[in-house]
Amino acid sequence: MDYAIRAEGLVRRFGETTALAGVDLAVRSGTVFGLLGPNGAGKTTAVRILATLLRPDAGTATVGGYDVLGQAHQVRQMIGLTGQYASVDETLTGAENLLLIGRLLGLPRADARHRARRLLAEFHLSDAADRAAKTYSGGMRRRLDLAASLVGRPRVLFLDEPTTGLDPRSRTELWGIVRELVGSGVTVLLTTQYLEEADQLADEIAVIDHGRVIAQGSSEELKAKVGGQALVVRPAEPADLPVVVGVLRDVAGAEPERNQQTVTVPVSDGDVLPAVVRRLDEAGVTVAELALRGASLDEVFLSLTGHRAEGSADGTERAEVPA
Repeated sequence: MDYAIRAEGLVRRFGETTALAGVDLAVRSGTVFGLLGPNGAGKTTAVRILATLLRPDAGTATVGGYDVLGQAHQVRQMIGLTGQYASVDETLTGAENLLLIGRLLGLPRADARHRARRLLAEFHLSDAADRAAKTYSGGMRRRLDLAASLVGRPRVLFLDEPTTGLDPRSRTELWGIVRELVGSGVTVLLTTQYLEEADQLADEIAVIDHGRVIAQGSSEELKAKVGGQALVVRPAEPADLPVVVGVLRDVAGAEPERNQQTVTVPVSDGDVLPAVVRRLDEAGVTVAELALRGASLDEVFLSLTGHRAEGSADGTERAEVPA
């Protein structure tokens, strides 16, 4: 199997803090690999090592077959990196930003201009090409930042939380761009705080926590590890929520989770559904919604790490260890 990225036993410490405690990764060429984890788990540290911006204290890593330490120059020639915050020069226009990067990469001026125009068109920025980047919206800046990382036609692209702070429409647009890049043969390593993003884009996902990979597989494989299904009931009258809790507890044999509108309980199979319907009917509870679904990626994350991702509604943020 062809792997664009391989890492074995990566360790990185910052003083008394261990950011990476022996991380192994294997990313297949031409795929999107999602790296999930809470803030401070080591995601950005891993990306910076793979992008040759940071040296590991132990372990080895290759990108495109080149060692990130001994062959850093060759690695840099084949990668692109978009960090958590747009890195474009706000005083330059969109076209000037891309032209500057092209020239820094050694492209002749004519080639750099052609590449800039083409990328601006592909990222729907042609109309704003001659405007200063500081006048761009957040979504436009992120598109320009991503375009900047593609000037050198990278074979491997690192996207470190590329949609942070974007509105849903801009995020969806960026997802489409990522899919097109992978369709053209680019390998993408994506870190994200949005579980839906990983679910939508990633062919394979690694969950990292406290500097270690604690689970890896496709989205469906990770969901299967949690196992079972969840039964969700929303009564028409909120006053009936305690009754619903009692019925689900009795029938499913597990403690339900209740919020302001629904009650959710894990079930081993769908056979409990008729029994729940019968018991609720006997109790005189009118049901507005009743659904049986598989585990979500958010529930996988909660099961593996003991807390929800920071992108969740009730997630708790922790600061990423600075490099």
